[in-house]
This record gives sequence, structure tokens and C-alpha cells, in this order.
Amino acid sequence: MPDTYFCGAAALMDGYPMNYVPKPARYALMPYMIVEPQAAASLPSGVDAAAHTPEAVVARMKSDGAICVKTFFERGFGGVHDLPVPKPETVRSLVRAAHAADMPVLLHANSAEAQAFGLDNGVDILAHGLWNADEAAAPGELTPAVNSILDRVVSAQVGWQPTLQVLYGLQDLFNPGFLSDPMLAPVLPRSLIAWYGSSEGQWFHDALAADIGKSDPTATRLNLSVPIGRVAAATGYLARRGSRLLFGTDTPSAPTYANPPGLNARMEMRRLIEAGVTPAQIFEAATLSNARALKLDREVGTVQVGKRANLLLVRADPRKSIEAYTEIVRVILAGRPLDPGTLAANR
Repeated sequence: MPDTYFCGAAALMDGYPMNYVPKPARYALMPYMIVEPQAAASLPSGVDAAAHTPEAVVARMKSDGAICVKTFFERGFGGVHDLPVPKPETVRSLVRAAHAADMPVLLHANSAEAQAFGLDNGVDILAHGLWNADEAAAPGELTPAVNSILDRVVSAQVGWQPTLQVLYGLQDLFNPGFLSDPMLAPVLPRSLIAWYGSSEGQWFHDALAADIGKSDPTATRLNLSVPIGRVAAATGYLARRGSRLLFGTDTPSAPTYANPPGLNARMEMRRLIEAGVTPAQIFEAATLSNARALKLDREVGTVQVGKRANLLLVRADPRKSIEAYTEIVRVILAGRPLDPGTLAANR
């Protein structure tokens, strides 16, 4: 197995993503839950609010081996738009505690409001591109308000993860040809691809389709052209201005088969190229920039004596074309060479 690391998920009590879990189970399943003082009286018996302050949560994460902290600013989506979000002082306390423990802080922030909040309160990485904004805009249009936020991202050199493929992965549920894509065959077992195409495997598609029909009876598929256009334009804007882009895929972003693990990274690269990011920028974002952002650059991120020998050997220069990643000659994992053909799902 490749090396794995984890960020502790510091979700606000009853906010995203805790809202998906029924009460009271959610309180037991989220050990790093943040409880703000005014919410403490609502806790069920047996849950100690003192164990869920920003400082206590960061200390527990650190002792559990987390290398970073992730918190969330999300009012909701679909039919939900009233989830609680953290107060500025809560996130500032979380950032102070995390930095004292030498841990970077990521903020789930896919809206203009959320990204401005993260910039105001000192987070290190904005996880997800700027998909949503209160202003009406045409696909690909960046309003002055959005541009001002992006300029702050550049100026502060905050890490920025576009995760463009998240939105395409939702949209591709409505693409009848997706499961026939030959790129799926090496990464997913044939039996699993067949199940995804079955009536049972289409459950998430059907649930989304039902929601779409409730809001627009004439719609037959998910239309994400505006948020896709916005985040693509924002990504290109930042790439041209030397922002600190970080590579990530948010796999799985939802119970969608259109974000397949492994291949989703290749799909994300294609979306980044379409948005105006160069192959060299993608290569740096996926290697040294990610390692530095997560304080792992003494271990990984460059090929040097003393660092971990986790490598992909490719035939072409990935700084010139992302097609290089389709011609992997050898995988080296912890110094052990592996034939990539032996790792295929249907070998």
C-alpha cells in the first residue's frame, strides 16, 4: 500500500458534514467535532463540551497521528442552505492551536463567502475551487467581487485546491457513455462496471434525477455549467498569476462512480489543462507544492537521497505533457519496483 496520511476533520457541531448522520450517532462518529460555547447546552449527556474546544480537538488529532486539520464552511447545497457555520473566533482559535502543533489548516470552502472567510481567519489551504457565488454570472464569467477574492489568494499565497473533477463527476452520472469509457477497464473490475450500470447501481443517479425533477420538471440532467465555468475560469486566473496551486481530487466526493479512485487524478489533470494550468504547474502542484503545504517535504516531493522512494517512472517529460502519465513504465513503492501491468484491475 502507498503511504497514507490523514487530516483530522474538525466539523462544527451539527454543521457539514455531520448533518448527514442522524442524531445522536453523529456525536459519537465525529471525535474532532467543534462545539462553540453557545451550543454546549444542546449536547446529549455523556458528551463533554470541554473535549471539543479548538484547542482540545487539535491536541487529540495530534496524539492520533494527524498531520493537518480540516474544518468546514458550508451552508449546504441541493435543498439545504441553512447549516450552521463556524464563527470567526472559532476558526482563529483552531488556526492558532494547529500552528502551535505545527499542523496546517485546510478549509472546505467552495463559495465566495467561504473563501473570503478563510482568508480573513488565517487558514493555510482552501480546499475546493470557487464554485459558488451569490452573484448571477454567465459560465466562465468572473465578477469583480470574485476577482478580488482571487487576488487575495495570490497575495497571501494561500494553497488552493481546484478539485474541478468533483463537479464533472456529478455531471457524468447523466452521461450514458461514461461506463463504456475504455479508461475505466484498467482501474475497475468488469463486474463492478456492470453493477454500476444496473438498476441497483444507478441509485445515486436516480436520487439526483428525482431532486432535479422536483426543482425543474423539464430538466433531464444535472446542469453545472455555471459553477464549472466559474471554477475553471478562477483556476486559470490563479495559474496565470503564480498562485500556489495544490493538486487534489476529493475522491470520492459523493457516492458517484464517475470519480473512480486513481483514474480521477488523471481526469483532474485533464480538467486543469482545459482551465489553463500548464503541465509544469500540474507537476509541481502534485509533487513539491503538496509536500510543502502539508509539511512533508523532508520526506517526499522531490527525488533525493534520504527521501521515500515512492516514484512513477514515465517515458516522457510530465512537465511538457500530461500524456506522460499514461505511459508509466515502472512503479516504485517504498523502494520496491512494480510492473504497472500487475496493478491493473482486470489483469
